[in-house]
Amino acid sequence: MRPILARSLLCSAIAGGLAACSSVPSQYGAFPTLNGQLPLVVAHRGASGYLPEETLEAYSRAIELGADVIEMDIVVTKDGQLITRHDPNLAISTDVAQHPEFAARKKTTQVDGETQTGWFSEDFTLAEIQTLGATSTDAERPQQFNGKFRIPTFQQVIDLAKAKSQETGRTIAIYPETKNPSYFAALGLPMEDKFIAHIRAAGWDSKTAPIYVQSFEPGSLQYMKNKGLQTRLVQLIDGDSVDLATGKVTFKLPSDRPYDWTLVGDKRNFDAMVTPAGLAQIKTYADGIGPWKRFIISIKGTIGADGKPVDVNGDGKINDADATSMAPTSLVADAHKAGLFVHPFTFRNESRRLAIDYQKNGKNEYTAFYKAGVDGVFTDFTDTALAARKALAP
Repeated sequence: MRPILARSLLCSAIAGGLAACSSVPSQYGAFPTLNGQLPLVVAHRGASGYLPEETLEAYSRAIELGADVIEMDIVVTKDGQLITRHDPNLAISTDVAQHPEFAARKKTTQVDGETQTGWFSEDFTLAEIQTLGATSTDAERPQQFNGKFRIPTFQQVIDLAKAKSQETGRTIAIYPETKNPSYFAALGLPMEDKFIAHIRAAGWDSKTAPIYVQSFEPGSLQYMKNKGLQTRLVQLIDGDSVDLATGKVTFKLPSDRPYDWTLVGDKRNFDAMVTPAGLAQIKTYADGIGPWKRFIISIKGTIGADGKPVDVNGDGKINDADATSMAPTSLVADAHKAGLFVHPFTFRNESRRLAIDYQKNGKNEYTAFYKAGVDGVFTDFTDTALAARKALAP
């Protein structure tokens, strides 16, 4: 682990930004971040641990809990409108299956090479989508709000962030993602130009504006940068799972590589991005990285005589709760050396997602990552992330 009093970069831009930096000790000793500031708490899809994700209600709740940033995924409707859904497949997070008027639109198609069956945003107008209700995507989370909240547009979320910033007296940033941009472009629904137009209309086209723009596809970020977008850009870095025998990240469709790499025959996986050379390449078009957290602190299980992971807690399932966390990799230090901030995803409270040594307490996982120097965390549970941060810097 990096020394607690590690030196970091203190920048003149707002938290998480990059501008005119000089090397000075961090004012927060427990947080060896790139810019010397507290790590950001990014509400992943809003307060999605408590309310159906990517709704105005989930974003408002996250802000009430104290989130620094609210995060959303952007997909496109049939009439070219930008809305906040994690997936083009509306069956995953809405009650579309309960709407008989849309039954005939169910189809099977490929999204970034993965075969999916459901109802897809590109087959619905905005007006039709706004008749649907959002639903929880995790059976362990509250279900009583299913169907009660509508699906907002990107513009509505921008308006909410501005209104809540004025209401609370603190700046609420947003963190939108161009979701499946190659998929939508192939359908004749490219999103980047409209994305940029929304940002410019909001007056947020600068490095110090309260916005971070993210994508798994380098080409989407590079296109927007070449179009003159000035916001902070973030390259997301995914993985499928972890080999519990070694702790190494594994790769499988659709989480193996950026889909725009697949389209041009580039067979490298996402791990090519976490090498010093990969980070240097990212630095040519982005300001930070958003890696799956296992690239920073992975987990390792107990392997039985049969060569298979052992169900340590005896619940009949093999998951993170049967593994122990490993020492941090050099990724945060390597990214900081390249001048990139690091915002890993996704932190959650459910015990099945917490390594044994975190003792079923999500605060312990955040603490390990904060001490490793991350510049922010994507979390479904804003309050837990803030509590862990406060415990280190009261």
